[in-house]
Amino acid sequence: MSKLLIKNIELLHTPNGELQNIAIEDKKIAYVGKEVPAGFESAEVVDGKGKLATAGMVNTHGHVSMTLLRSYADDMALMDWLENKIWPIEAKMNANDIYWGAMLGIVEMLKGGTTCFADMYCFMEDVAKACVETGMRANLCRGLIGVAPDADVKLAENDVLAENWQGAGDGLIRVTYGPHAPYTCPIPYLEKVIKAAADHKAEIQMHLCETKFEVESYAKEHGITPIKMMDKLGMFELGTIAAHAVHLTDEDMDIMAAKKVRVAHNPQSNLKLASGIANVAKMLEKGICVGLGTDGASSNNNLDMLEECRAVAMLHKATTFNPLVVPAAKAWDMATVDGAKVLGFEGLGKLEAGQLADIVLWDTHKPYWYPRHNKLSQLVYAANSSDADTIIVNGKKVLEGGKLLTFDEEKIYAEAQACAERLVNK
Repeated sequence: MSKLLIKNIELLHTPNGELQNIAIEDKKIAYVGKEVPAGFESAEVVDGKGKLATAGMVNTHGHVSMTLLRSYADDMALMDWLENKIWPIEAKMNANDIYWGAMLGIVEMLKGGTTCFADMYCFMEDVAKACVETGMRANLCRGLIGVAPDADVKLAENDVLAENWQGAGDGLIRVTYGPHAPYTCPIPYLEKVIKAAADHKAEIQMHLCETKFEVESYAKEHGITPIKMMDKLGMFELGTIAAHAVHLTDEDMDIMAAKKVRVAHNPQSNLKLASGIANVAKMLEKGICVGLGTDGASSNNNLDMLEECRAVAMLHKATTFNPLVVPAAKAWDMATVDGAKVLGFEGLGKLEAGQLADIVLWDTHKPYWYPRHNKLSQLVYAANSSDADTIIVNGKKVLEGGKLLTFDEEKIYAEAQACAERLVNK
């Protein structure tokens, strides 16, 4: 059994300057406290001096290989951006592009304190491979566009993903099904997806109610909102992650609360693509579990979850004029333990005995970490993602001193650049 001991580390909930030890056995936290527990006297030691330990952040929605399209198409409305820029170049992508794009995104997330993410894209077995090779935790699905001529082929790919990768990497990989959105998936196709997911005992993640135009057009065509339609089709009985959920009625939210639909809120992507501002305060009031996501790098420019954490806290203060709507503590929960619940990972997101050991050690020897009035407030409102120094996922070190331990970073950068150049110039 592998054992790891983080010594002399600060935690968010302890007084400033009070040091603790965190003992890790295999992939779980065995002990948090001031002592060195029995059996850990000869464990590998990580020196926590000058650092703050937190749970790793969870990115609840994204398309990780879109890192290859970062800055390729900016300042456009969603449908114009998709139809005229993104979808045409995505049609050129192959498995090699997806693998190296995923590698680039994983390195970016790990170096910024994110230890778990959701992904909906293509060639997803290659994304799963990248996750296992780098030691990253993920919830993966094949993006399914029902109006495409090869829609059934893509659904079969999601079946293979579920059969080959569910629980892979010692539990790192969780597989879901990924119908893209109501406007790209006709009802008969959605019925096929729901059946396939049920057959594989898998949940679903889907873009829902992202833009006002989408919701209004759907209601005009079908007479009900997308949320009511998905409920009518039985999707929510399987467990569903609703990405974006910007334009919801009160009745929609009541349905989502009753059916335990979880929301992946992407504040910066929604702002950049002019999709609107989700009413997170009302969702939380109704008991809906809300996590945070970055969306793809091309729709947000980075995969920085600390920025999303800051954005949700600040944005909802500005839109409601109520500083207590999403305080720093709630924003942090949304980025960690609530995000883990959104993605269906049990026992994840807290630094407690029995929890999965996904841990970030933040370097606090920086000017904006002083004076030490409130560590949580400083983390959410002042810190930089580059402060992430050491990352542990599933009980194993994957980053130390800001350097990736499981793969050659320079090779990842070179391969990703070559893929992007081929796609743009092909």
